[in-house]
Amino acid sequence: MDLLEYQAKELFNEMGIPVLPSQRIDHPKDLKGLKIPYPVVLKSQVYTGGRGKAGGIRFVANTIDAVAAAQAIFNLPIVGQYPEVLLAEAKYESDRELYLAIAISQSTRRPVLLGSQVGGIDLESVIQQMQQVVVDQEFSLFYARRLALKMGLTGQLIESVSQLLEKMYRLFVQNDLDLVEINPLAVSPAGELMALDGKIIVNDAALGRHADLAALQPKTIGHQNRVTIAASSGLHLLELEGVIATLCSGMGLALATLDLVTAAGGKVANLLNVGDESQFNALASSLPERVAQGLELMLQGRGIKAVLINVLTNTISCRQIATVVANYVERRAYGHSVPPMVVRLVGKELEQAREILAAVDVPLVQSLDEAIAQVVLLSQSRT
Repeated sequence: MDLLEYQAKELFNEMGIPVLPSQRIDHPKDLKGLKIPYPVVLKSQVYTGGRGKAGGIRFVANTIDAVAAAQAIFNLPIVGQYPEVLLAEAKYESDRELYLAIAISQSTRRPVLLGSQVGGIDLESVIQQMQQVVVDQEFSLFYARRLALKMGLTGQLIESVSQLLEKMYRLFVQNDLDLVEINPLAVSPAGELMALDGKIIVNDAALGRHADLAALQPKTIGHQNRVTIAASSGLHLLELEGVIATLCSGMGLALATLDLVTAAGGKVANLLNVGDESQFNALASSLPERVAQGLELMLQGRGIKAVLINVLTNTISCRQIATVVANYVERRAYGHSVPPMVVRLVGKELEQAREILAAVDVPLVQSLDEAIAQVVLLSQSRT
């Protein structure tokens, strides 16, 4: 279960992780009673990334500008999601920005500390600089200091980052989290740390032990909301009772894939049609973007054990589609347990696509029957 930024920061504050003064905004008129001095930053509260690039984060200097900006953000969809609340937060001048996170290592099944000298919205740069330390025994500051050194930090910053990591780890363990992330973590000219943004993912299976977190569950994206979001994005989502998330290009291909998966003994969890290249209301060039939006929507469902992507393309290269899938896997791997995927692509630049997907351990299969056999087997092996 994902938490919104303002909910994550409430937990940060309780744990002693530094956050800025902030205020929840349910309606633009709430800004007339803002208790934080200007300038402030207004942030869309949605369960997806890309807010900054989409225009969902804006700096304002007075009440008139703030009300206008809030009205714009409330009506701005980000990956098809409209915010129900905004976060107004004090502006902060930083000297540099870092990335810190704690997640579960997919290979060792142990907690892993993640850190990058580069923080912010350029995820590619963050990943390129990423360092990690697996916590294979009882946690101590040794692990945190080791990560700080691997990140290339020096001086007092080693100690201050290590102490912050210790608080993040306590938060991670005490609340049974799948991810606690601070990005960016600002460093002031005086060397003080400040969590400018935060992300928390709660382990769904542990909600029974955390009534306070379970109480936040209705605010997560449910079945009906996801259907609404898909419709507003121009995508077509069919929710079923199975465990295989299925993304296809074109309604005919989607229905044929559904029939074949069922015939092979598989159970489809949801079927998402991102549209083909001949749709009157969708440009061919937007197909990669629709695939990216579709992956975000489709994998917000629960109980998904495997993913099948089945895309036929004539004008867009398979390499472009594969790049979208690979970027999604790389980005999600640091915070989520990504279900195994099987990709079937038909089009040009197939070998380039195969190499891109192989780098993130996702198989590319040309035969639809073979792709379905593989994804059904994967779904049945993950009990």
